[in-house]
Amino acid sequence: MGLKALLVLADGMVFEGTGFGAEGETIGEVVFNTSMTGYQEILTDSSYKGQIVTMTYTQIGNYGVNEEDIESAGGIKAEGFIVKEACDFPSNWRSSSSLTDYMKKYNVVGIQGLDTRALTKHLRNYGAQPGIISTNDTDPLSLLRKVRAYPGISSFDFVKEVTTSKVYHWTEGCWEWCKDRDGLRVMRDELETENKDASRITHHALRVVVYDFGVKFNILRNLAEAGFHVTVVPAQTPAEAVLEMDPDGILLSNGPGDPETVTYAIENTKRLLGKKPIFGICLGHQILGLALGGKTYKLKFGHHGGNHPVKDLSTNRVEITSQNHNYCVDIKSLGGRVRLTHTNLYDGTEEGMQHLELPVFSVQHHPEAGPGPNDSTHLFRRFMKLIQNGTF
Repeated sequence: MGLKALLVLADGMVFEGTGFGAEGETIGEVVFNTSMTGYQEILTDSSYKGQIVTMTYTQIGNYGVNEEDIESAGGIKAEGFIVKEACDFPSNWRSSSSLTDYMKKYNVVGIQGLDTRALTKHLRNYGAQPGIISTNDTDPLSLLRKVRAYPGISSFDFVKEVTTSKVYHWTEGCWEWCKDRDGLRVMRDELETENKDASRITHHALRVVVYDFGVKFNILRNLAEAGFHVTVVPAQTPAEAVLEMDPDGILLSNGPGDPETVTYAIENTKRLLGKKPIFGICLGHQILGLALGGKTYKLKFGHHGGNHPVKDLSTNRVEITSQNHNYCVDIKSLGGRVRLTHTNLYDGTEEGMQHLELPVFSVQHHPEAGPGPNDSTHLFRRFMKLIQNGTF
């Protein structure tokens, strides 16, 4: 049994459990994720910076962790982890460590043994909110004071904390089941040097520049798989520097936090509009909406999971998607300059848009999955078609 631990929410709700992972204290916005698998990808997704993730599935950690199933360099990005039961005895031929040891390695505090169903229902009813997990301080009133002093995620620019520090190239494509990975494995401590798997890239490949607002590796893999030559640049790279690279297209990546805090990204995107074809994903979609003069709004408890149905309005096809966002673009605020392309079938919120005149489109969900279904990976081919033919 671990140390006694408390989770205290800003509205005063208290949950008692036991700690796992690192000992200590952590604070962030508490959200819930409905995925049944993929906890390692979730923890290493930079979009979760500033958030404490609650898993709704009951047992987490049963297949362990490994060095490949990660979505960013530098380890875990989530501020904390909440589960019903953390399994310390994983069974999986790929496993190299338990979840508990993995969290200790990256100094991430977790809590288990609480009623995650009750917590999830509370967040659905009252909304995502700041929370604090502690194995050191078990006084609820003390923790409540601390969490109420937390200014909230809209007070931080988390993108600056997760973006790359320098330009790098990416050439690794999507993984194939049962394929020998020894020759393809990316050394994560050398990520920002060129990787050597260039089998999918030709001398005539279209060149795409990816703004790294917290980009997931699977976005880069899918771009390479589609045949792009991929260059990743830091989030604050001036638009003029990107245009000097003369790419065929630009991708605005996913990332954490409130899009309105990333003012430099909004301004750079404004200067890129009409200059190159642009594809935005998640935070990139929101930044694009703001750059076009629109507004964003915060969802009550966000969308986090690998089972969200989205309708493509151009085909009437329903796709099951991976999602991780707390904010949405208000399409009506764009004054008819874009058309709505996708809607969320859970709550009817906007999931995608396409500019009526410019070669620009974006989606709120994650077509790259990681974790989640692959229903929407065709959007990377749509991006290529837009660049090649000037049409969707």
